[in-house]
Parts: sequence; structure tokens; C-alpha cells
Amino acid sequence: MSELKPKRKKPRGVATLIEGTCIGCGARCQSACPANCIEMTDSGEPIIESSKCIGCLKCVKICPATALEMYFTPEEQKLLAELAKESGGAVEEELDEEAERIKKMLAVYRGVWVVIEQYDGVTAKVSWELLGAGTDLAKTLGVQLSAVIIGDTVGHLCSEAFEHGADRAIILDAPVYKNYRTQPYSDAICYLIGKHKPEVILMGATAQGRDLAGAVATVVKTGLTADCTGLGIDDKRNLMQTRPAFGGNIMATIMCDKYRPQMATVRPHVMQMPEFKPGRKGDVIREAFAPLEEKVLVKILEIINDRDGKDQVDVAAAEIIVSGGRGLMNKDNFALLQELADELGGVVGASRSAVDAGWISHSRQVGQTGKTVRPKIYIACGISGAIQHMVGMQDSDVIIAINRDPEAPIFQVATYGVVGDLFQIIPAFIKRIRELKSKNSCCEPCREAA
Repeated sequence: MSELKPKRKKPRGVATLIEGTCIGCGARCQSACPANCIEMTDSGEPIIESSKCIGCLKCVKICPATALEMYFTPEEQKLLAELAKESGGAVEEELDEEAERIKKMLAVYRGVWVVIEQYDGVTAKVSWELLGAGTDLAKTLGVQLSAVIIGDTVGHLCSEAFEHGADRAIILDAPVYKNYRTQPYSDAICYLIGKHKPEVILMGATAQGRDLAGAVATVVKTGLTADCTGLGIDDKRNLMQTRPAFGGNIMATIMCDKYRPQMATVRPHVMQMPEFKPGRKGDVIREAFAPLEEKVLVKILEIINDRDGKDQVDVAAAEIIVSGGRGLMNKDNFALLQELADELGGVVGASRSAVDAGWISHSRQVGQTGKTVRPKIYIACGISGAIQHMVGMQDSDVIIAINRDPEAPIFQVATYGVVGDLFQIIPAFIKRIRELKSKNSCCEPCREAA
């Protein structure tokens, strides 16, 4: 028998500074070094004690200026060349214990989940929108898309989830889930995560979704990105989560590359509704997990519907929105917008500046801190177009902007722009619409055309 030769280890080398490239980022390399072999000069450059370096690459990977590289002695370079020749190509990078642990952990998590939000068996529209986004993510990852349904007597939602794109439904159906409460719902999701190990979980950025997502992420010790406006997958199966940052002035893409599951919330009307496919089927997985009612600390005494108030308009669901901003000058002038909205069969919305001024209720606010809308027609009157507002309405089918300032940012996203005094333009709009209605009132097709 031939004697087996011991496997030769790939040399790791030692980190070294490329002269003249350090930008003094704040000692990131020093904080990342597990061997404490990096000291910083007064000018912020690293001094690496080669005898202590373990070649873990952490300082090289964290450097934002690519100012560090690995140095190999001539003997090590020769060994690398021999190993590459034996393997028929590049030598596979040897992972340290931590990197190996993370790699094995990530490989266990597979699948995309959408948590279906429902009230008394009626699903929130954002859940179906997320199934549309989840379909694209699942296709890219090559995994199943699952709808997670929690409630009491909610079995009928499984078929609706399949018709909106889900491949399977995981359902927990018990009286303890009749009304949403953080404790039982988060316990249920955490139980399912531990059993099924999904790699991506999406929830609506609603009051319920934000509460539940934060509670779950805290328990399972993973990352959570809130109010995402875009989702994608990179070449390492990481979820790319895009959202406004620094007050909406920039768009940031956030990734959770060392923890699973990857969690994100998305606001209503940000994602498009998926194609509805009647009769589409899928697999149903019924789970029996249900906390005991006596162990749930919070009890629901009464449910008060906030739609019982005076302002019952749902701006987010409207197909035509006439919005006003600071250019309206005062509260009374919103009556002009209401008149136009009534003629068009739409509703009145507002920018944050108008709401902050007390001219209209917060329920009408469109934008990052208000409602995200996707109407067929959005008319922006006296709104300059701060990015915080445009984030909430830029996906409208048709955007008509009216502003005295020809350089107003709102014109950058507008389908049609009108430069002028809104107090002259809107009355002209109303007059013309009434003329068209009067002229074409002879029959229903004419009215529809008008």
C-alpha cells in the first residue's frame, strides 16, 4: 500500500500596509483584529506586529480604502503555486473557525416567508403585495415562497395566499390568536423559525407588522430593516434591503450577511400587487403550537375601530388623489382642493408641511412619515417635492404637478408639470372638467370618456 502524504495547509501570510493608501478611517482595522497585533500612529495609520498576525484577513476585509494586503514570503508563494497546480486552479481560501461557523449556519436556512396580516379573517392588502415581491426573491434564490397565517378560523386564507403566489401555507389556527397580541404572535413566529429555518421573512410596515417584526428579531437575535422601498438578492444569497436614510435624503441598501433569518418590513402600496390566479393550489402545513391563554399577560377588553371618527377617508386606497402643500397658504384653501377632488371622484391628501401647520389631519399625509400611495392619478398642488414626500407617491401611474417654481424637485417625477399660480390653475381645471361632464352627459360611455 502506498503511504498517504499529509495534507499541506495553505499559508495564511501576514497583513501589511500599502504605503500611501491609508485614509485614517478611525482604526477600523485595529478594532477588527482578534490577535491585538495592530497599533495606530498619531496620524491614524496602522502598525502591524507581524509576529502576532494570524492571517485571518479581518483587517483586510474591513478596510474601506483597500489599504491592507496579505504578504507572503518567497517560500510561502512557492507553496501556494504548488497547491494551485495540484488543485488545477486557484487555492480555496481557508476559513477561520468563526467564518466556518457562519458558513454552516447560513447553509441551514432556506425559504422565503411572508407573514400574512389579517383582522377578523380579512387580509391586509400589503400582505398580498409582499407575496408578489416574495415571488421574485424566491425565484432568484431557488426556494419556495411560504405564507405564514396566524389567527382563529383563518383556514380560508390559505387558498387566497396560493392565488396570490404562495407555494405553501404554514398555518397556526387557535382561539388564542383571535386578536393580535405581541406575546402569542411573536412566540408563534419564533417557534416556526426554530423549526423551519427560513432565510427571508417579510412583513408589512403597519402598526402590527412593525410591532411583531421588532419583537421577533430581538428574540432570534437577527437584523431587521424597516420601511423598505426595494428588495433584491446579491450573489451570496443576502437580502438587499433598500430604504430611505438620514431623513430621506439618501437611499441606503442594508444587508444582514452573518445572521438569519433576514427580516424586513415594507410599507403598503410600495410593491405591486401580484397577478391573481384563481384556483391555484399549494401545500398546507398545519402547526399545533399555541400558548396557553392564562400565560398571555395582555388581555383584550374592547376593540375600538378608529374608522368610527369623523375622517374616514383612506388615502392609501384612493385611485385619484389631489394633494396640497405649503403653497396652499392656509387651511381654508384646502376647500379648493376638495372641490377638484369631488369633481374627479378622488380624495384630498397633503404633504407633511401642511399637516404640521395644522391645516389637515395626519391621516391625509402622504410621504415617508405618512401614507405610501399608488393611485392612478396624483395631483400635487403647491408641493415643492422634498424626497420624504416623493418616496410616498413617486410610483403613481400619472403625476400632475402644479407649482410656481419651475425648479421645484416635484417636476423631476411628474408626468405633466404646470408652472403657475395654483389659485388660477385649479379653478380652470374645475371649470374645464365641469364643461366636459356637461357636454358628455348624454350617455354612460360619454361620461366614462370624459
